[in-house]
Parts: sequence; structure tokens; C-alpha cells
Amino acid sequence: MLMTVIEILDRLIGFPSVVGTPNDAIVGWIKDYLEGYGARVSVLTGPEGDRANLFATIGPATVPGYVLSGHMDVVPAKEPEWSSDPFTLRLAGDRLYGRGTTDMKGFIAAALAAVPKLAGMRIGRPIHLAFSYDEEAGCQGAPHLIARLPGLCAKPLGAIIGEPSSLRAVRAHKGKTAARVTIRGSAGHSSRPDLGRNAIHAMAEVLNAAVAEAERLTHGPFDPTFEPAYSSLQVGTIAGGQAINIIPDHCALEVEARAIAGVDPAGLLRPVKATVDALHSRGVDAEWTHMSAYPALSLASDASLAGVMAELTGQAPLAAVSYGSEAGLYQAAGIEAIICGPGDIGRAHKPDEFILTSELAACQRMIEALGHRCAA
Repeated sequence: MLMTVIEILDRLIGFPSVVGTPNDAIVGWIKDYLEGYGARVSVLTGPEGDRANLFATIGPATVPGYVLSGHMDVVPAKEPEWSSDPFTLRLAGDRLYGRGTTDMKGFIAAALAAVPKLAGMRIGRPIHLAFSYDEEAGCQGAPHLIARLPGLCAKPLGAIIGEPSSLRAVRAHKGKTAARVTIRGSAGHSSRPDLGRNAIHAMAEVLNAAVAEAERLTHGPFDPTFEPAYSSLQVGTIAGGQAINIIPDHCALEVEARAIAGVDPAGLLRPVKATVDALHSRGVDAEWTHMSAYPALSLASDASLAGVMAELTGQAPLAAVSYGSEAGLYQAAGIEAIICGPGDIGRAHKPDEFILTSELAACQRMIEALGHRCAA
């Protein structure tokens, strides 16, 4: 019996596939669903051992086709403002509430709902489903999936990354990298600072370097397709110390950089890392730990995939968005990539996340239209 897109989304939301946790349950359900329609499915376990990507093909794998890319993980849903269980789909009017409805299980549900029609088209060019893990931790799973593609299919013509974009294709986003700085000092009574080493005071040099670099970046280089039009850097978290009268023996800071196309994200953090290295050379126990990274996306306006998406959506692709995605990873692997998915990014990562029933239906129609194109 065919499942509707809402029924599929209901099942997907019911899996609490929070980033950084095992995902065998959702992977297993999607695998069984797809195999029920004759898709060739590969479960690709990541190096963590308890998380996997999933790759499936409808049509001939030896012919270049298109990838529909989505991530199965979601951010946590611990906010007290939720009006209902975030892992139980709730319909109110035309809104479907639940963690991941917009970011981005809605796209996955639409793709799965289109599978029965795609499977019945006997398409000449394949459509691949590439579902990753831990995207919300900085695209941790997708690189392992993309590395396996040469053994799974002919080089794809393009990858459509279904991040929420109101079903308007997007050609570019910034690249990102993030790191954690840890400084260890020695504790003691605050009345004798000479007998301890204050980790927070030492971290102040790192914080100052980050703030200075963030300010410098506001002066360019610029790319007007982005908002803001320049690369950026910020400290997102800082924590340390136990009490006001104890010399803090530990301080940790997390810093990220987002780079416009043509700028290396890692290079933006070099002045901050240089400060950490200088502290270490002076005998401070300072550690730099890489957390995550993904490259920028920059698809030319006259690229073949941009033309395909203009036909499928009836709108010219947008130049750029401020958020990031796995699209840059596909482009770095030599595969044209573009963002296009249902929902609004403004609803993501907050209580009472929702997607509209009309948005799901429109996305399903778009994917089925891609199938007709592949069958022509």
C-alpha cells in the first residue's frame, strides 16, 4: 500500500536521529522502504561505527544521473517552548510540526514519496538518493559517502541538496571551518594568584586575536552575492572556572569562520591558531582541536544544473544564501551541486519547527518532474 508524503514524514520524525547519536533505526527503515520498490541500496557505515550514510539508486547505475542529497540527523529539541512532542508529527491546519520537518526530513520524505512513480518510469538516467549522518556537526558523514561514489555509480551530472530554500534553487553558500581551543592552568585560592596559573586570563589573548580578526574581515574582500558580503569569524562559546575565589584551571573556546567563495575558510583561523601556538611556546598548556569544515559552493549561473533547476522550479536560481550545506563537498568532488528544498530556513533549529503540506507536495512534484526528465 502506497504511503503518502505525510505518512512517510510521520515515520521519519518518529526517529529521534539527533546529531552525534546512532542512526541505525532510521537507516534501516529507509532501506526497507526503498528495497520494497526495487532500489539498489547501500548502507555505508562511518568510522564512528554506530552511524551510517545510505545511498540508493533507481535506474541504471552505469549511466550519469542526478543525486538527491539530504541529511537524516537533526539538532536536539530540548527547548521548553515546544507545544508538543518534537518527535511526534503534529498536523494543525496546513502546518506539520516536529523536529526536522523543515531541516530536513521534509525533503527526504518528498523524495521517498516520489520513489514509487520513479520506479515505474523505467528511467534512462538514474536518480540516486544520498542520505547522510551528522550534517549538523559540520558535515561529518557526507565526505565518507562522496568518497564511495566512484564504486557505486557513474559520475553524476549533478547533486540537488534539499536544504530548506522555499523550493528556490540556490547557486552559492559560504564555506566554514570550526575549532576548539583548550587551555589548562593550575587551580588555587584566588588570594594567591602567584601560586596558580589562570586559564581564563591566558585565553584572553586568544579571544582578543579572534575579535581583531573578525573586525579585519569586515573590510573585505567582498562578494555582494552574500549577506554579509564579506567573510566572517566569531567565538561561539567560551567556558571556564569553578567559582569566583578559585583560580580557573581550565578554559575552552570554540571559534568558527565562514568564507566567501574563493577564500579558504581554514586560512581565516590562522591568526587565532598562531596565538595559540605562541602561548604554547611560552609554556602554556594550550591545545588547538579541529572540529569541522566544509568548502564553499559556487555554481556558475550558466551551469547545466542551474538550467535544469530553473526548468523544474519555474524560477531562476538565487545567487546565494547565508547558511551552509553539503553542496560544496559535492562540487569539490567535481560534481555540479545546487541547493533546493522545501520549507524556510527561518523555521529551523527552533521550537515548533514546521513545514507546510503544500510545500511537501510541491517538492514531491518537482522530484517526479526530474524523473520524467530522466525518462525522456
